[in-house]
Amino acid sequence: MNWFLWALLSAFFAGLTAVLAKVGVAHVNSNLATAIRTVVILIFAWSVVLFTKSQSIATIGRRTWIFLVLSGIATGLSWLCYFRALQLGEASRVAPVDKLSVVVAIALAAIFLHEPVTWHHWVGGLLIFTGATVLAYAQ
Repeated sequence: MNWFLWALLSAFFAGLTAVLAKVGVAHVNSNLATAIRTVVILIFAWSVVLFTKSQSIATIGRRTWIFLVLSGIATGLSWLCYFRALQLGEASRVAPVDKLSVVVAIALAAIFLHEPVTWHHWVGGLLIFTGATVLAYAQ
């Protein structure tokens, strides 16, 4: 499978996550809900690693560790904010605003990874921004 199919599957599961999480946070503190979700993901992720015979954890370099830990912290903060937003707002409005992360990723990739930003990125980013704004403020 190529990257695009994996990305579509990611989008599907992210969309499913929004709906399931909205129901899940209805009667529980959003931080507790995030913690429960994180434990489930932890068990699931380690199960995948063990069953797929991934590389040894001992082979991971210091720089990689630093960036994976920072990524984990960013993910945790994102999830805490996302679950709180879902608790306070409608999933059909929260999820599109959350996807503004695509625009942020394009900008950060250009700045820090020196990835080229083409007119496709500008137009796509503008469409995502516009769509998220329209959906967030739709009555």
